[in-house]
Amino acid sequence: NQGNFAANMKLSQDRAKAVATYLNKEHGIDGNRMLAQGVANLAPVASNKGDDGMAKNRRVELVEQ
Repeated sequence: NQGNFAANMKLSQDRAKAVATYLNKEHGIDGNRMLAQGVANLAPVASNKGDDGMAKNRRVELVEQ
């Protein structure tokens, strides 16, 4: 919840893309099987009031479709 929403969304999207690229290049997972989607602060798993919670919210989740 720090910074402006557009900047946080870009960071989140960039993080998701970086993970998808890594999985493709380093583990051979077909890029067409993945969709990188950033959600910024729209889906927190912990409170953003402290460093521990903010660290938990900087994450990438793999969701089977």
